[in-house]
Amino acid sequence: MPEKWPKVRRIQALKMNQIDPCLSPESWVAQLLFAVSVRNFMMRLPCCIVDQLLPMPRSAILFAMNRIAVSRVLAFALVCGLVASMPARADDSAAAIAAGGLVPRRETRIVMAREVLQISLKKVVVDYDFRNDSDQDVTTEVAFPVPPYTHEIDGPAASEQSFSGFQLEIGGKPVPFMTEAKATLNGKDVTALLLANQIDIPTFGHFADKVNSKHEEVMDSPDFSRLPQSIKDQLVKAGIFELDPAPEGQWTVHLQYHWTQTFPAHFTVHIRHEYSPVAGFTEIGQATVEDSLAQFTHGQSADGNLEEGKLLAGFCVDQPFLSKLARQLQENASREEKKPGSDLVFPRWVDFILTSANTWQRPIEDFTLVVERPKPEHGGKVFISFCSPANGTVEKTDVNLFQLHLTNFVPASELHIGFFEIPQAKAAQPAVK
Repeated sequence: MPEKWPKVRRIQALKMNQIDPCLSPESWVAQLLFAVSVRNFMMRLPCCIVDQLLPMPRSAILFAMNRIAVSRVLAFALVCGLVASMPARADDSAAAIAAGGLVPRRETRIVMAREVLQISLKKVVVDYDFRNDSDQDVTTEVAFPVPPYTHEIDGPAASEQSFSGFQLEIGGKPVPFMTEAKATLNGKDVTALLLANQIDIPTFGHFADKVNSKHEEVMDSPDFSRLPQSIKDQLVKAGIFELDPAPEGQWTVHLQYHWTQTFPAHFTVHIRHEYSPVAGFTEIGQATVEDSLAQFTHGQSADGNLEEGKLLAGFCVDQPFLSKLARQLQENASREEKKPGSDLVFPRWVDFILTSANTWQRPIEDFTLVVERPKPEHGGKVFISFCSPANGTVEKTDVNLFQLHLTNFVPASELHIGFFEIPQAKAAQPAVK
């Protein structure tokens, strides 16, 4: 398994919060939605309930929890009717990591004749046609820059933050690429020191969080652990590693995937790349939706609080969209048989850096954005909203596909695609045998 989120100090937090590890099911239910984020979930998860519900040890569950597992656990709880309805909390969320397109290192003579950007919660695929209109071949380094990241026990794993699943095709064929990784600590370059001690930079020394044969959680950075004690002491003293109690790398990773690309004169080169995005997520209650709708209909919040609708406003929601959300929530509330959590909206989002295209010769001659609506995880409905680039018209081309087409497009802002799920109100009925 890839590296995960849990940490020893969450047990300390459990003690500090004085949470009884064997709360009654009713008390645990009341805390679950407050624990949608992994940190809160780990701090509050009662062992007795886990032992009753899942045939696996608590330590294995702690190990298995990652960003993807958060939504799965929530879905499991909703299906089992374990989630109690309650107001949303701002800290039950996680930010997305915005990646972008390809950039040339030192070359702007190449025209981006076409870009087709396909975005879903699980995959981002970008197809380019680059054209060289000059009379000479142009050879340059092309890169996919990864946003800088740090070692976050309570956040996405390094394998996710580094977009390790990045794939590249040129002319319809997979091609290899190089990886350039640098490390900084408080603004100082510490790359040479890490490389001299053969410590892998992108993975923080191959940091791993595993469960041993005794079902005990074991965290370690093998690249650090194999070093002589004198070198370990030096790295800890310099602040490059902390022992808490396992060795954790403290540097910031600056990573990019790159390759040498030749663009023949008067020729078009097709390049395709794809990766799995790191989506953000949170939850909002019915009151927030109705409050935002009131700002459209009455010009102010229902309770006078203008901060309520900021989250939704970031997706350029309009009155018809909010009316759909409010109508679905009201319909759920009117049903006699309601699935817990059906009075909440679960937004997830994917960010994409559109302006990276401006490092090529502008404009993008032909640009197409395709957004795919995911299947609902909680058996309800998923709504999509985002700020349309250049205020272009978004068309529904299929039941779950939305498309925007622009010509001579110069990106001026980034993409923030929102997927809003409302679970179905009625709990699923058991099958009749």
